[in-house]
Amino acid sequence: MLRLPVKKIRKQFRLLLLLVLLTFAVWFTYLHINQGKAIKVHISYGKGKKCPNPVLEASFSFLTQYRCTGDQEVPKPEGEQVAMETRGKMPVKYCAQGGFSSLYKGQANLHVFEDWCGSSVAQLRKNLHFPLYPHLRTAVKKLAVAPRWKNYGLRIFGFIHPYRDGDFQFAVSSDDNSEFWLSSDESPLNARLLAYVGRLGSEWTAPGEFSKFRSQSSKPVHLIYSRRYYFEVLHKQDDKGSDHVEVGWRPFLPGLKYEVIDSSYISLYTDESGLKMNGVGHIPQTLASHSRTPREVWPISRHGADMLRPDPRDTFFSIPMIEPSRLDNLLPPCAYSPSYVVKDFPIARYQGLQFVYLSFVYPNDFTRLTHMERENKCFYRESPIYLEKVKLPSEGPSQPWSQHQEDGNTLQQPNTVRGRTLSWAHTGPEEPSRKESPEEPPKPNKSQALGNSSRADRRPVAASRKPRASNARFGTRSKEDKVYVTRPRASGSRRNVVFQHPKEVFPGVFLYHNGKTTKLINLRTRPKRNRGLSRGPNLLPKSSLRETRASLLGGTFTQTAGHKASARVALTHHQQSRKEESQSKGEKKPEPDPDEGPEEGGLSDYSYEEADPRPGWAEEAINWQRTFSVNTMDFELLRSDWNDLRCNVSGNLQLAESEVVDVLAQYMEKLNEHNGGIYTLLRIINVEKRRDSARGNRYLIELELMERGKRVVRLSEYIYLLQHPGQMEDSLENGSTPYAKPLLCQPTTLKWRHSVMVHFVVPVKNQARWVQQFISDMELLHLETKDDNFSIIIVDFQSDDMDVEQALKDSTVPRYEYLRREGNFERSAGLQIGVDSIKDSHSIVFLCDLHIHFPLNILESIRKHCVEGSLAFAPIVMRLGCGSSPQEPDGYWEVNGFGLFGIYKSDFDKVGGMNTEEFKDRWGGEDWELLDRVLQNGLEVERLRMRNFFHYYHSKRGMWNAQMKKGPKG
Repeated sequence: MLRLPVKKIRKQFRLLLLLVLLTFAVWFTYLHINQGKAIKVHISYGKGKKCPNPVLEASFSFLTQYRCTGDQEVPKPEGEQVAMETRGKMPVKYCAQGGFSSLYKGQANLHVFEDWCGSSVAQLRKNLHFPLYPHLRTAVKKLAVAPRWKNYGLRIFGFIHPYRDGDFQFAVSSDDNSEFWLSSDESPLNARLLAYVGRLGSEWTAPGEFSKFRSQSSKPVHLIYSRRYYFEVLHKQDDKGSDHVEVGWRPFLPGLKYEVIDSSYISLYTDESGLKMNGVGHIPQTLASHSRTPREVWPISRHGADMLRPDPRDTFFSIPMIEPSRLDNLLPPCAYSPSYVVKDFPIARYQGLQFVYLSFVYPNDFTRLTHMERENKCFYRESPIYLEKVKLPSEGPSQPWSQHQEDGNTLQQPNTVRGRTLSWAHTGPEEPSRKESPEEPPKPNKSQALGNSSRADRRPVAASRKPRASNARFGTRSKEDKVYVTRPRASGSRRNVVFQHPKEVFPGVFLYHNGKTTKLINLRTRPKRNRGLSRGPNLLPKSSLRETRASLLGGTFTQTAGHKASARVALTHHQQSRKEESQSKGEKKPEPDPDEGPEEGGLSDYSYEEADPRPGWAEEAINWQRTFSVNTMDFELLRSDWNDLRCNVSGNLQLAESEVVDVLAQYMEKLNEHNGGIYTLLRIINVEKRRDSARGNRYLIELELMERGKRVVRLSEYIYLLQHPGQMEDSLENGSTPYAKPLLCQPTTLKWRHSVMVHFVVPVKNQARWVQQFISDMELLHLETKDDNFSIIIVDFQSDDMDVEQALKDSTVPRYEYLRREGNFERSAGLQIGVDSIKDSHSIVFLCDLHIHFPLNILESIRKHCVEGSLAFAPIVMRLGCGSSPQEPDGYWEVNGFGLFGIYKSDFDKVGGMNTEEFKDRWGGEDWELLDRVLQNGLEVERLRMRNFFHYYHSKRGMWNAQMKKGPKG
């Protein structure tokens, strides 16, 4: 029997203890150097490999059995971890998702936000539906995506499972920008930004290029094998480059390469396969998705649009209304029958749009999109050759207008809408083919639309409208006064031209082509001195030159001093600058010939650029005292109430302040005489004028008044300034004697109802994220205005991506109606079904779209501009561009769209409702067709640009009845 050498061990105890300590020290040193490779255990999820370590296998079994019940909430951390906003959508619980089943292995959640411009992650966060309502929910098997697509954003999230304990380093690569976030545990609230590619949108990398930017690689992060860690990847791609994003990792050791994190080490955050698109309670919201509240993220000061600044019109509805008894019998009653109403006159198909006129507004509501004039210049033109010719508006009636004709042939007037050239010549009854954005309709032949001349003389104002296009395009000469506006640019942008005969671009200045260069010949300058040089051909005889000069300088532009200056500023500036230059040089050099254009390869006289100095030539001194004279120019004076379909950045027409003061002075005098002088005018909130030079101007006045020095009230009433009351005394109820001057009266048929019910009618099909957004906007509208007199009517064409009816039941909207219809989507039929469900014919119907951002004053705006039997309302919506938002409104006014339309149900039924037969299986043009019938039934259509009224840019993929094609595998 063996016995332990106890005595020897006791004698050598110290030596043995030292040996054991040294052995452990060497062992731990080895483990530290090799980062735990001695106990490395690889777990390959989905490959059937078992864990060789029984202790770790037990830990893994515990994780797979742990699940989140859905009611478990993680306490929100303090400090910079703040509660995330949901942008008005349903509240989201911060649930700590539990363990995962076998279905969760090897995948990560992928959310796609389609058709959204921009190349930075910050641009992705501006998306209205980010992060709760993506266009697509799916999964990926590794942290690498390259769909070969454009203008999209991605959000990949789930859990990472490290294959061992130790320090890891992560890196991200993408085209364009991307971010990688990782939590210190499984909670999304603890996610922190580790690595990113760019912030400005101009940065990008090649696939697998992890070392281009310092920010691509993270600092070492210590991970534990038995735990899982929440991660999130954000990626934004524009329409350029090779789209891709991938996340790599490696143990924190020099020299090791990054490897893309594949399916062996990731798992789903949650299974979304059985969830509806409006079910968002499971979607995590982190610092990656919302770093601040929406109002703090995009402050107004970051964008240059004046329309974003607060205006009293926006909240005027919140002030108490003046008592109606205070306005009874305030003004004498009069009939309201404007001359431009086209009742019973035949209108050609789709040409009712040309008989809709604009109203004038005071004070300035800054709806002119000055920040978009770089893309669309309606008042200014860059080219100094092809000048924009703008006709001055005419107040009085004139002869009916007909299309330009030459040699008996009808000419087509070209126009450009959304980058495409269109023709305004109408050749038949066929309607244009369009989807959501209608093309510009044919220009009307008003002589044909109005029928015989006996009918035309009944509406002189409507007949006086003329197109604003230049006659010069058709080779004809107009004798009417014109204002020429030009803006010089660099001559390097000139195009090559072929030889043509001299062309007069405006009186006294001719365009001369010689095949190589373009010469601007100014005949208003002094005759050329004879220096022995050859002259070009005489472009005009002396008599014509004298007549042209006398016509230009003799005062043909006699309407305003501003008009004179704008017509002469180009020539005066050029001539004076040449004269001062010659004087500054002391006549040492021969004066250049003003009649000749630049030499070959030279520059135009209307260019600000100068040729590069030649070697050996002295540089000319700059005369900083040079200037020119110009008078005040207001381009608003050049506009008329003609509905200009070519300009979609101009705002509402501006009403002159002097006219407003004159009208309101008379009204306030009458108001105080009638009520004992108890009212004081505090502010003029809004005045809208519809001009009718033949009979009288209609005004909508909105005033903020102080009553008895104690209470602030609002007044919003229609009044009428009758131009010829002596000829229309029979229209007055009292039949009094004729008036010698314009009469301020109360139109008997123009009274709007302050609390009438408004029904929003919207047809939908498979637009879950937009339906949910629309319902949320209606909830916010009710919450902010406390207005219960509106309802939403949703006509659902068998949507299968959400339960629309249940979403309405869960909402806080005051009233709603859910109507389900079988079959394919039909916009006209859907709108008609919704209107038919309304019982009260004396309520307002607002035919609406789904992708609209509503201002808080939308209800009152609809009520003010809808009068039963007289007035319908077609507000002009601003169509946002790709990547734009209401906080950064880059886009254009939809000047030719009438899909958003407010009208009393009785008037809607009277005109025949929607054309459901002709537009049964398609849409596009049904709004113009309805407009034709509304006008023919004698109703006015109010047309105004509304502040903060936007149409969101949205993807059309998968909309309505479209079927998605399956792409190739791989």
